[in-house]
Amino acid sequence: MSYLMKGVKCCSAVNEMHKVTGTLFKAHVLRNILGINEPQFKMSHTSSQLSSDKADSYSYVIVGAGSAGCVLANRLTEDPLSTVLLLEAGPKDTLLGSKRLMWKIHMPAALTYNLCDEKYNWYYHTTSQKHMENRIMYWPRGRVWGGSSSLNAMVYIRGHAEDYNRWSREGATGWDYEHCLPYFKKAQTHELGPDQYRGGNGPLYVSRGKTNHPLHQAFLEATQQAGYPFTDDMNGYQQEGFGWMDMTVHQGQRWSTASAYLRPAISRPNLSVAEKTLVTKVLFQGTKATGVEYVKNGQRKKALASKEVILSGGAINSPQLLMLSGIGNADDLKKLGIPVVCHLPGVGQNLQDHLEVYVQQKCTKPITLYNAQKPVNMVRIGLEWLWKFTGEGATAHLESGGFIRSEPGVPHPDIQFHFLPSQVIDHGRVPSTMEAYQVHVGPMRSTSVGWLKLKSTDPNDHPVIEPNYMSTERDIWEFRQCVKLTREIFAQKAFEEFRGPEIQPGNHVQSDKEIDAFIRQKADSAYHPSCTCKMGQLSDSTAVVDPQTKVIGVENLRVVDASIMPSVVSGNLNAPTIMIAEKAADIIKGLPSLQEKNVPVYKPKTLETQR
Repeated sequence: MSYLMKGVKCCSAVNEMHKVTGTLFKAHVLRNILGINEPQFKMSHTSSQLSSDKADSYSYVIVGAGSAGCVLANRLTEDPLSTVLLLEAGPKDTLLGSKRLMWKIHMPAALTYNLCDEKYNWYYHTTSQKHMENRIMYWPRGRVWGGSSSLNAMVYIRGHAEDYNRWSREGATGWDYEHCLPYFKKAQTHELGPDQYRGGNGPLYVSRGKTNHPLHQAFLEATQQAGYPFTDDMNGYQQEGFGWMDMTVHQGQRWSTASAYLRPAISRPNLSVAEKTLVTKVLFQGTKATGVEYVKNGQRKKALASKEVILSGGAINSPQLLMLSGIGNADDLKKLGIPVVCHLPGVGQNLQDHLEVYVQQKCTKPITLYNAQKPVNMVRIGLEWLWKFTGEGATAHLESGGFIRSEPGVPHPDIQFHFLPSQVIDHGRVPSTMEAYQVHVGPMRSTSVGWLKLKSTDPNDHPVIEPNYMSTERDIWEFRQCVKLTREIFAQKAFEEFRGPEIQPGNHVQSDKEIDAFIRQKADSAYHPSCTCKMGQLSDSTAVVDPQTKVIGVENLRVVDASIMPSVVSGNLNAPTIMIAEKAADIIKGLPSLQEKNVPVYKPKTLETQR
């Protein structure tokens, strides 16, 4: 997804700041210029020493300081008697305690920088996709404090209530909507205040866009002209329809889980954090997890856990680490010479993701973000953000969107839209070429399911990722609908004063066969890999964790991240992943689950029509 700051070098002063060597003089100057206070500066200097200064035994060892790991680190250290070691493969998300020095992460409009390079990103690629003209697909994943919440487009979407009721039916007992909603609320402080659906007292700040851009207004007007409802909260009573999207942006800055959960807990004496630390395996005595082995600064070390090891590496890293540690399909592990701790054939299976495509229209008025992406304007926007955290740099610009049903009979929305007053080319790796607007549109509950497996026993080797995209007729049909329904919205009267020629797919693409070919050539991941360590019942041979998030067949080991979803939810994955970690924290602490019964959820008056 491409936005304003792609390609900006900001200004020479900021470039020089990236080269700060840490001498006392420079540190003093930077503290004065950038408002780094003394405690922050000391913490940023000393936190990396924690792993060597403290004993190597903890109550809990958490692998991955991402969207789930930061939540767990905060919640588990609320108990002063529990000690936690949090291990992260990537670096911190600040420099000398300053977010401004790491503006590529914290400026919302700068998000494509880290989506498109390897510094804070695992930079995965799939196998060649046989149903998509043998394309190899790019999968960015966060490798930094905050994980993918430090790389994503900051869209806060929970999914539909029925997703969680489906989880319960699929074997994740206790994970239905009435048991999940309270944890969404516990995590959240919404700028519009608390209600039956929104939280008002949590660490995760959620806001709405402030630009009021005329193209966002035109999009929402056009959707109503096409016969779709307006919804004032797609995370509340009514997901179905179009409206203003919630974003994890607070006071003009990206509000990752590192900002929301980790930084507020970092000064606790019972929390230790080590960055640039690659965990290579979970250690076992028999089938009991006792700790982890990791590599830091080229040295191999161990950390022991007296209570539990918790994997929060995400849908790729968690199954990879399980397999490297001897938990997975025994036949596959034996072929690589990995001693089998537990035969668990579901590890790495059930891989699910969302695909999306960009439908783009030329804009006849110079009001898109095209102008803002010119170097002189990017410098102006960057300087305003660095000075005040305001302006066009303070939003990711994905401020409107919605959910609809693809056809009559579908019980709840299965197509999602994000509208952007700009043009995106190749994940934002190629600059925009003209005044244009677009929607990112794709099916939410695709029937194609994939897998991932180890390439080798080297933890540095990326696993083989096979999403098996577009392998069913249903998925092909749904994508056709995505294009046709988007074109219908863009053809409404509200866009008349802005509408130029269609850029993509282009007016020459009309027949089903032509649309199918366009999808094969242009659809890309929405970056929502999930479900590779599926939660389920012990009787389910494909389940990896039980409904308490414990890995089946071993002791003292849990997985808590998007990999444990039984099936992918109807929307973006960051908010659900944070919810999973909030709920798991209570389970780990032995607390009864929060529950809110009989919360009303919108249902269409009839399923006989599509809208």
